[in-house]
Amino acid sequence: MKKDFFTNDKRLTQNVPVGYCESSKNQTPNVRTFRYFCIRNFLNMQLSPRLQRFNEPETLKMAKLGRELRAKGIDVIDLSLGEPDFNTPTHIKQAAKKAIDDNWSHYPPVAGYPDLREAICAKFKRDNNLDYNPENIVVSTGAKQSLANAVLAIVSDGDEVIIPTPYWVTYSEIVRLAEATPKLIKTSVTSGYKLTAQELEKNISEKTRLFIFSSPCNPTGTVYTKNELKALAAVFEKYPKILIISDEIYEYINFVGEHESIAQFDSIKDRVIIINGMSKGYAMTGYRLGYIAANAKVAKACEKLQGQFTSGANAVTQRAAITALLSDLRPTQEMVKQFELRRQRVMDLIEEIPGIECAKPDGAFYIFPVVKAYFGKNDGETTIQNSSDLVMYLLNKGHVSTVSGTAFGDDDCIRISFANSMENIEKGFLRIKDALGKLK
Repeated sequence: MKKDFFTNDKRLTQNVPVGYCESSKNQTPNVRTFRYFCIRNFLNMQLSPRLQRFNEPETLKMAKLGRELRAKGIDVIDLSLGEPDFNTPTHIKQAAKKAIDDNWSHYPPVAGYPDLREAICAKFKRDNNLDYNPENIVVSTGAKQSLANAVLAIVSDGDEVIIPTPYWVTYSEIVRLAEATPKLIKTSVTSGYKLTAQELEKNISEKTRLFIFSSPCNPTGTVYTKNELKALAAVFEKYPKILIISDEIYEYINFVGEHESIAQFDSIKDRVIIINGMSKGYAMTGYRLGYIAANAKVAKACEKLQGQFTSGANAVTQRAAITALLSDLRPTQEMVKQFELRRQRVMDLIEEIPGIECAKPDGAFYIFPVVKAYFGKNDGETTIQNSSDLVMYLLNKGHVSTVSGTAFGDDDCIRISFANSMENIEKGFLRIKDALGKLK
């Protein structure tokens, strides 16, 4: 019998949507030919080369793989995602409910409601002693969009963006999306993962247009002091064309004292774009609200971009954010106390695992241990060559989800989140210790 080319050729049926691959039996040649060309055109569909410039976020990938194993009935402990395991405080939820009842259901202004922007200015004055006006504020659908708006508004093809490593996974990818080049400066555990003024200046070139960093830092928990920021600011004073993105989303999750912003130095304040939002400090990750504070020109550019992407952020979320920003911070402070207890327990647990070096984080809710001592080892089935191999080994053999350090610019490390219950942290680290103990 003659082979049915149209239904048996795997090149034509692989990943084809349901409905394209019904049996061609009893179909006329014309129908079968038409169907063949439909499938061929689908498989040959050309997507933008822009998609090749950046990768899927490793943090989301590992959380997804963990969910897939849980769907199969496997008990996976998630120590990968950077999401507080606390519920949004009651007074903020009540404000969201009231906003619905009060019919805040129409399109909001692109840059955010005026009274929300005023509340953000009040927050900056209260917490950071920084003076901003509503024209300096743009509210977005999450701090990630705020970051994307700023990068796309500032850089273009041929520009360089300096990023100290380790860094949050999205920094370099958004830079590539903007067709600029990330210039990564490696820091180490011995330096506390901090960039010095000398290292910064050494890496500045004629192409440098932007500098991106975070304090407190994801993934290391590094917190820059006022004097350290002052030294960096002194370098930027010499290079007036360079703008600075200061990601301060973990501002309130700080275990060592007052938060310090590089925007406090008047000589460079007009070139600083602060990224912040509601997700971490207020346990409002699902509400999706971030914001920037910047000079009016940059803010206007971000508003213009956002107007073509998403327009204004969710109306109900904006109303809830006003209440969050203007209320006292006791719920946040209670949450941070719990994170501090977990931090100490995590440091005790990591010290029980041989071959690992780990700095104690000063902020955020992660540790970033050096795990390269396990590279080259195997358990008889799996050989660990790098941090990506190690996190997959921990997921598949230990049933604990973590994130490869490669995603953050340092393949010697992995990121472990302690934004989970103490019970799950204890259980997760026991599994990690057992799994690593099988590598010889």
